[in-house]
Amino acid sequence: MTVPDYISPVVGHRVWQWDDVGLKSLNGELWSAKQPLSAVCRAATRNSISDLPRTAHDAAELPGLKCTCGVYAAKNIEHLNRCGYSKFAVRGEVFMWGRMVEHERGWRAEFAYPKSMVLLPAAIPFSLSAIDARLKTLTAFGIDIFIRGDRERIRLWANGTGYDAAGMDYLIQARRQHYLCRQSERTLREGDRVALLGVGIAVVREADGNTVRLMLGSRRVLRVARKNVTLNEQNRRWECDVKKV
Repeated sequence: MTVPDYISPVVGHRVWQWDDVGLKSLNGELWSAKQPLSAVCRAATRNSISDLPRTAHDAAELPGLKCTCGVYAAKNIEHLNRCGYSKFAVRGEVFMWGRMVEHERGWRAEFAYPKSMVLLPAAIPFSLSAIDARLKTLTAFGIDIFIRGDRERIRLWANGTGYDAAGMDYLIQARRQHYLCRQSERTLREGDRVALLGVGIAVVREADGNTVRLMLGSRRVLRVARKNVTLNEQNRRWECDVKKV
């Protein structure tokens, strides 16, 4: 490991949490727009005389060579993926400078600031109004923002010009696919299983807009109103309350 003092920033890769409050490190520390995140040492020992906490090394030496303090980033995104970080909502590049500790696969830095961000599609709110409100916590950083596509990243927000057409088209198509999937899930078909509450599992033999014909066991056939067969979202199954039949 080395501890140089970088004036020109190094570019690393990292992941963040993202919610309505804003961008956060995995330990919950909030990143603020227009100002770098500064390293803080939380390691402490107890003074045997006063029993007051004290830092484990000189406060001016952040990050410490033999400590774990500092703002973390990896040298490449592949390392983050191998470590299981690809599931987090936001990943991207980050500028790092000041006093730095270099490790085999990354750095710990005194200061850091986002360079660009890539969002998981699932992390983006559904409606355009919600997207606009939520995205402001990221666009305030004055950086480019991308969506993680199937094979490449797609620009969603360009610093200085706003929403990118390619990113908006991708979101619109993704929402359309979502609606189609939801519609398919809510369509009762022949062969689907229906939980008859308090009775057992029946199989759909025929279904139209008004009536459903269910086979319970090998011989018993029930005809129920289509409106009485509902989709339980939590359990992901069709159900029918036989008391209403």
